[in-house]
Amino acid sequence: MLVALVGLAGAAGCGIRATTVPVDVGAAPSRVSCDTPAQPGGQSGTQGFRATVELVCGSQLVGVERVVPVPEKRVLRDPVALVAQALLEALGRTPSTEERDAGFTTGVPDELTAVAPRPGDPAGTVRLSRKPEDLLPVALAQVVCTLSAAAGVSPGPGPVVLGGPDTDPPRSWECTDAVRARPESIPTLGELARPAAPPSPTSPAASPSGR
Repeated sequence: MLVALVGLAGAAGCGIRATTVPVDVGAAPSRVSCDTPAQPGGQSGTQGFRATVELVCGSQLVGVERVVPVPEKRVLRDPVALVAQALLEALGRTPSTEERDAGFTTGVPDELTAVAPRPGDPAGTVRLSRKPEDLLPVALAQVVCTLSAAAGVSPGPGPVVLGGPDTDPPRSWECTDAVRARPESIPTLGELARPAAPPSPTSPAASPSGR
């Protein structure tokens, strides 16, 4: 009691008005572990492939190894679009209980899908059902970093070429360390991607001599 009175007296002497109203400062901030839980093996009879899906944890991107099922409705014939569709479904799916307990979330909307590329798009272009610039920056960063590491979409390290469902030209984005550390910092508009070069005309076969 004496210590409390001395503390109040000191506070009054410093010009701080004492109060008897309790102040609720809330619970102490908790730290998420971001430990990736062990993923079960693929179910028998289910077609899928192993991939790293980028989820949000602690305000940054953290890769989670998953067995990604191949979409049951294979309306896309383009192999790149088919792999991209499977990865988009994995990104839009609510994280498992173990993942949520470890602090993982996702900002990718579950209705986001891949659509067929347009004629003239650069090889490897992934067209989305929404314009990339209309996505939240965190969701765009998740898509870019997930697709950039997918062997079925990107042949190696480098930019990812994305487009929307309209005729706007596709643009390229890179998954850098800065984007992974601060996904909200990804540029809204990427660099314009070069269109695919038209096929060179085939030279006519030489006619036999004498004809």
